[in-house]
Amino acid sequence: MNLGRAKRFLLFALAAVLIGLTAQQGFGDAWVSHYIYATAPAPAKKEPPPKSAAPPVAQEPDIVMQPKPVALSKRVTEYHIDVNLQEDTHMLTGEQSVTWTNPGKLQVSELYFHLYPNAFRSKDTTFMRESGGQLRNDKATVDSVGYMNLLSLETTEGYSLLPRLHYIQPDDGNTNDLTLAKLRLPAAVAPGKSVTLRMKFEVKLPQVFARMGYAGNFVMAGQWFPKLAVYETAGTRGRAADGWNIHQYHGNSEFYSDFGIYSVKINVPSSYKVAATGFQTKASVVADGRKTYQYYADDVHDFGWSASPDFVYAEEPFSTEGVPGVRIKLYLDPQHAKFKDRYMHAAKSALAKYAQWYGAYPYSTLSIVVPPKGGNGAGGMEYPTLITAFAAENDNPGYDLERTVVHEIGHQYWYGMVASNEFEEAWLDEGFTSYAEDKVMESEYGVEPNLPMESSYMTDPAPLKQLSWSYHSNNHYAENVYMRAKLVLYGIEKQVGAQTMRKIMRTYFQKYKFKHPSTADFQRVVETVTKKKWNDYFSHFVYGSDMSDYSVASIHVRPVKQDGKTQYESVVLIKKTGGSFGPVTVVFHFADGTIMPKVWDGQEDHIQYKLVHSSKLVWAAVDPQHDNVLDNKHINNFMKADLTEKTRTRWSVGIAKLLETIFAALAW
Repeated sequence: MNLGRAKRFLLFALAAVLIGLTAQQGFGDAWVSHYIYATAPAPAKKEPPPKSAAPPVAQEPDIVMQPKPVALSKRVTEYHIDVNLQEDTHMLTGEQSVTWTNPGKLQVSELYFHLYPNAFRSKDTTFMRESGGQLRNDKATVDSVGYMNLLSLETTEGYSLLPRLHYIQPDDGNTNDLTLAKLRLPAAVAPGKSVTLRMKFEVKLPQVFARMGYAGNFVMAGQWFPKLAVYETAGTRGRAADGWNIHQYHGNSEFYSDFGIYSVKINVPSSYKVAATGFQTKASVVADGRKTYQYYADDVHDFGWSASPDFVYAEEPFSTEGVPGVRIKLYLDPQHAKFKDRYMHAAKSALAKYAQWYGAYPYSTLSIVVPPKGGNGAGGMEYPTLITAFAAENDNPGYDLERTVVHEIGHQYWYGMVASNEFEEAWLDEGFTSYAEDKVMESEYGVEPNLPMESSYMTDPAPLKQLSWSYHSNNHYAENVYMRAKLVLYGIEKQVGAQTMRKIMRTYFQKYKFKHPSTADFQRVVETVTKKKWNDYFSHFVYGSDMSDYSVASIHVRPVKQDGKTQYESVVLIKKTGGSFGPVTVVFHFADGTIMPKVWDGQEDHIQYKLVHSSKLVWAAVDPQHDNVLDNKHINNFMKADLTEKTRTRWSVGIAKLLETIFAALAW
């Protein structure tokens, strides 16, 4: 999910202020080389981006395709769903047959279902309590009430299991939360065997503010059907024994599911166009003023769809290395129809780069939905083979248009194929996607991230491997699992080089695609590729809450006599607080223009340099190029030698407090 850059202009202004402040201390304009993201494209790149040349398609075609014969994943679940949209009441009525195959070595007597729409049933659900009825900048309205009712639950023989279903709240004991249900089966499912259940359900869609719902006649059906939880086998994510991974729907959590097969019929008014996970297997059928679409998807762990009579549809085929053939489908709000080429170009660029860097995109479709004005709660979200851009509320969206598309397509890799547990290790998806997004934006659009500025934003670092709802706010969650997580990956890259980092990322993707990896799995990949241990780094920055602060702590200059000549002895104390990052450069600048660089291994808590030179030391700086991307207190990286201790302390403390106050106020 993309949190956007809604307050970039404030940060631009802040950057200018900071440059002015640091210049007064004599540090010069090297403190910050760009704003958060460069506003002008870089010079022409070596590789031309993919081109979008085909004209828009006037009406959505019916594309008949056949399922792939080769299974890419362990297809633990199989869903056959019929759903009907009642547009006047914003209701979904559906029935499904779901088959679960036991992937473990133990008999299983219970199944667990996620009933996510119940998060919007009242103000007392866990999601609503934790989120305060707000996600990003989108707030719940009086109409943002929704729910899911199970109308029937039967075996294939017609035996009702509904009395056996019980709602549970394993995370917080909140009895008002009905987002997770436990079903005791009549008979245990043996290893390798399957059980099939038939269900009827209804969903009241809320006015959208948090991923699913409606805005006018636009509908986003995300997390809309009763969905089985993940049964993790021994060894998965470090588990000692087979067992269910079960959690409620929280304000800061997204989703976690098993791979499977989906065959879904979607019935909507005949004027509506439908975008959905997977591809159409037969021509849509129109009868009695309604239209039925048939979609199929395999080797995916979720199914999302969207519908609107206003979609402006366009489609283009795209093939390149690692993308053997995919139909890119745009479902544009009319206000953004003029940006069709930009959306298409961003999609092709992202697909091409991710395939080149990490591995092939194995699906035959990729759909992009642009919600209407007022529907931004459904925007910036990922589903298998389907993403949503931000709503068409800005007539001059700038690079946010491309960035959102690039980010959400990145989720096809780190959320979609590398199916991370977003309940418990969200950084493995959001942080990896944010890192990959930056790489595409720089490669294809010349928009470079300002990592020093972003690290300065880190006012409340927290461990990355923790439950999503353990972060004390959505801002705190975003600051860490998006930004700090991305910086952790950049920190590895700074130490091993871009080429080796790309090998790490590709190796990780190739090893764990269509699986459920953990933080420990990623660390093992890093260690295997680099052939060294990374325990300290992961301990400080992943499992711990450290940043890595290097500072010039003090400077003392005094004249000394050597060989009858007056020399100047400079004693400079460099300190390290927080985690170890690796070797760091220290630069000394003397009055005669001499520049003396040193390299400190950074292993101890401090180092003291004693330098004797023919002229006075003017200033000292540690890590002047900001290679340490995890240093979030750049204000203490520099010190002038002629400042009094009292003045020096006043500057350091005062500006540090100013930074903390401003950054804390600039919420996501």
